[in-house]
Amino acid sequence: PFQERMAAAGVDKVVDNMVEDWRATLDALSQLDSINANRVAYIGFSMGTRFGLPYVAAAGDRLRCAVLGKNGMRLASPGMATMTQRFNRDAPAITVPVLFHVQWDDELFPRDGQFALFDMLGAREKQLIAFPGPHSAAAPAAVQAWCDFVTRHLAG
Repeated sequence: PFQERMAAAGVDKVVDNMVEDWRATLDALSQLDSINANRVAYIGFSMGTRFGLPYVAAAGDRLRCAVLGKNGMRLASPGMATMTQRFNRDAPAITVPVLFHVQWDDELFPRDGQFALFDMLGAREKQLIAFPGPHSAAAPAAVQAWCDFVTRHLAG
C-alpha cells in the first residue's frame, strides 16, 4: 500500500515533503539550548537512505557528516518505487563526509547497485564499508564503525 500511495502522489513530491519536514525539525531543534546546531550528523539505512540521502544533499553544511547505505541504484524486486532519478540528482550534491554501509548479501538491493550509488556521492571524503549478511543484519563491528565515524566528525 505505501509503495502504491507513493507512486500515486509522485516520488519527488513525497521526498520533497519529507525533506522539508526534516529541515523544519532541524531548524526547531537548533533553537534549543541543549542542541549544538554546529554538531549535527545524519544516520539512516535502507528507507533512511531512500529519504535521507535527498535530505543530506539539501541540508548541505548544516550537517557535519552522514552515514548512509543498505540502498542502491538497483532493486532486487521490481515492485518497489525506484529512487534512481532522485539519487542521480541528489547524490552528487552531497558534500559532507559520508560513510556508506553495504550489506554484502542484501536481498533487496544488489551489491552492484549499492556500489553505483556510493560512486555517485559527491563528497570528497567518502568511505565504503561492507559486512556479510542479509539486508536487516547489523554486525556489532558495523555499529561501532558508524559510531566512530560520527564521533570523529562531530568532535572536530
